Amino acid sequence: MTRIFSGVKPTGHLTLGNYLGAVRQWVAAEQKPDDALFCVVDLHALTVEHDPARVRRLSRQAATLLLAAGLGPEKCTLFVQSHVDEHTRLAYLLECTASDGELRRMIQYREKATKAQDAGEGVRLSLLTYPVLMAADILAYDTDEVPVGEDQRQHVELTRDLAVRFNQRYGHTFTVPKATHPQVAARVMDLQDPTSKMGKSHESGSGIVYLLDEPAVIRKKVMRAVTDSGADGVVYDRTERPGVANLLDVLAACTGGDPEVLAEGYAQYGPLKRDVADAVVELLRPLRERHAEISADPGEVERVLREGAGRARALARPVVDRAYEAIGLLAP
Repeated sequence: MTRIFSGVKPTGHLTLGNYLGAVRQWVAAEQKPDDALFCVVDLHALTVEHDPARVRRLSRQAATLLLAAGLGPEKCTLFVQSHVDEHTRLAYLLECTASDGELRRMIQYREKATKAQDAGEGVRLSLLTYPVLMAADILAYDTDEVPVGEDQRQHVELTRDLAVRFNQRYGHTFTVPKATHPQVAARVMDLQDPTSKMGKSHESGSGIVYLLDEPAVIRKKVMRAVTDSGADGVVYDRTERPGVANLLDVLAACTGGDPEVLAEGYAQYGPLKRDVADAVVELLRPLRERHAEISADPGEVERVLREGAGRARALARPVVDRAYEAIGLLAP
């Protein structure tokens, strides 16, 4: 049995990048409820300034979208992070295993801390330590594989380091997981800034396709996508032609094609953009329709999350109890 774990952070509306880079791969994998755990990691949303009501709203929306995508209880365990206390119980033990230096070297911490300081804002301690909580999310379930985007590779490497270090110091306790990545569209880029990831929390949404965008909005955003000034023809080159390459990656991910082969079928940007827009609209149509159906019965979403939390708790508790004993704490 190969157990996988991954999660989504409710800091913004889920995007096309989230779907192509992660969610669709989760759905496609052959899974059973105890083999695959997917989590709305709401505690991670508290590391920066936030509106409590918005976090609750986005957490529920993310869970509903995951259900709409096909991650139902017959296929996986779907739950909310804060509903399972074992995550925070284990996080402290891992904080006692991690070092200050390795956390301060985390790229996302440096970037976000610099941005906050430039804006004259304070930096919350949780922004520094949340990669340890992320490690606890993963290690609590004897996880084998973590399907994530390329930008999360460093966090999974930290998780591996902490698991190995804990095992060496206190005896074998944790499974050491590995990161897995989809081959195509692992990192969908912003349509207005193809050198930056299509992120949920960008201030401007003009380059971001959200999963619940109306078809007309999707077409408008794709047709206004930045290409590459001064370049002729359609060529797949991520380094020199990032705008066109991003569009080709999206089209390939939507249609199952190869981006380099697809490039050969276009001489101009216009037809490429129209085909990308059509492909994205059709890809997301059933997801949006299913989301509307599920949203009409919020009690069902709450039931799924409640049962998922119970199943997750039963899986995590023996692992965390084992870690507490290994590190030297008395049993209750």
